[in-house]
Amino acid sequence: MSNEIAVIPQAKPSALAVMAGRINVEPTKLHSTLKNTVFKGATDDELLALVVTANTYELNPLLKELYAFPKKGGGIAPMVGVDGWIKIANRQPNFDGMDVEVYGDGKTPTHATGTIYLKDRSHPVRVTEYFEECKRGTEPWNQMPRRMLRNKAIIQSIRLAFGVSGIHDEDEARDIGGRQAQAPTYEKPVFKRVIDPEDNIPMLPDPRLLDAVPAFTPDTPQKQLQAAIADAGVLEGAFIKQLKAIAPALIGKAKLITELSDEAAEKALAEIHSIIAEEVAE
Repeated sequence: MSNEIAVIPQAKPSALAVMAGRINVEPTKLHSTLKNTVFKGATDDELLALVVTANTYELNPLLKELYAFPKKGGGIAPMVGVDGWIKIANRQPNFDGMDVEVYGDGKTPTHATGTIYLKDRSHPVRVTEYFEECKRGTEPWNQMPRRMLRNKAIIQSIRLAFGVSGIHDEDEARDIGGRQAQAPTYEKPVFKRVIDPEDNIPMLPDPRLLDAVPAFTPDTPQKQLQAAIADAGVLEGAFIKQLKAIAPALIGKAKLITELSDEAAEKALAEIHSIIAEEVAE
């Protein structure tokens, strides 16, 4: 008789079960409640993507911290209110406070600056948003322009400081719907992501492009770097150009991300958010 002890592998809980346990709700009841309320109109695949996103950032959709925003071209986008963004910031271990200043005389502001202080950096992260660029013709912007611009500065400073991707505020969700409704042209990505819904990856590439490019899973530092670039919507060539200009010691003579050493790729991952911010600004 063998003395070996048989080990029975445990089934991995579903994303919905993880959320149900986190907010203490029975999974079947949670599914029907989400479908009938904050995720109303979402397909099962869309609901799963929203649940994975909510789990990634530990947001509670029943408290309206994340909900489905309908796109004009069909489908839904994950939308997070300012309270949800602040909740994300407060959970970060290196978060050391925030300041927001709104400028301008009278009711109409000119610009607002959000400042995030981080325990592991000597300089804070500052983002300035301008009223003329952010204003929408919606009732909140017409009735509370200073508060709305303040919220925009808060959201964008949190996004840049902590590298948050895959979620949007309401204005961005409206913009996404408008762009898709106009059937724009899309640039071909570097690669296709193969994503297990349980991997907690919050953003998927445009499905219309997937058949044209090879697939891979981000199982090395180099591929993780490529995945981060793809999720941020920045082309690999542009990123490499910025990386070589800002941090040449990290890349040496390498021309492709796949040529980077593990150490260099990991260092580049640490720099990616500031580099992406500069690329997008240009």
